Amino acid sequence: MTAKRLSLFALTLLAACGGESADRIAADSLSRDLQRAPVDSVATLGDYPAAAPAKPVATKPKPKPAPTPRALVSGTIISTAVDREINSRTNKAGEIVTTTVSANVTDSRGRVVIPAGSKVTMTITEIRESENKGDKTGKLTLTPTEVAIAGRSYSLSASAEALDRQLKDRKTNAGDVAKVGAGAAVGAIAGRVIGGSTKGAVIGGVIGGAVGAQRAVETQDRDVVVPAGSRVQLTLQSGLTI
Repeated sequence: MTAKRLSLFALTLLAACGGESADRIAADSLSRDLQRAPVDSVATLGDYPAAAPAKPVATKPKPKPAPTPRALVSGTIISTAVDREINSRTNKAGEIVTTTVSANVTDSRGRVVIPAGSKVTMTITEIRESENKGDKTGKLTLTPTEVAIAGRSYSLSASAEALDRQLKDRKTNAGDVAKVGAGAAVGAIAGRVIGGSTKGAVIGGVIGGAVGAQRAVETQDRDVVVPAGSRVQLTLQSGLTI
């Protein structure tokens, strides 16, 4: 009986202790909640969007150096061909003629300065037919003024020589007949003076006419002719830069 009482007392004591502990823990917990620092709901938070990755800086390409000008030096030969026939019978001083460059003209570095097919403009400075057999060439002076390259014109300072020019005999004209008549008249006058008779005048006239005819042949005009497509060689008198 005593043992049962002791056991019951112990259980009651334990229960009492356990209840007090639970109440104390709850009280402590409530006390701690009341002592927490107040939270400011309007405070600005330090939340910022992540910075965008930096874009690579584009580097500008270095400018290419300006190309070195292409140039021809004084004395450079330019081969061309005349586009239309030049004839001292039909052409006059001051007229314009053109030639076509026959082959590429290059500078000292091998770069083409004047391509084949470029047009050269020239002025007929002087043109004159051959007036006697002793004149083997007549007179023709061509002065280059400009060359057209890729649609642009460049001034030229050059001399020109027509390498294939010819002399072509003209048909007998009034001037030649006049020369023959003058020779006959001179011969007739000489015959009268020498022979003193009509017969002498006839003989003198025949001789004079023969002399006049020979004189006409010797002084017969011959035209300077440069056929179309024939060669005209240019020589630069000063440099050309493009």
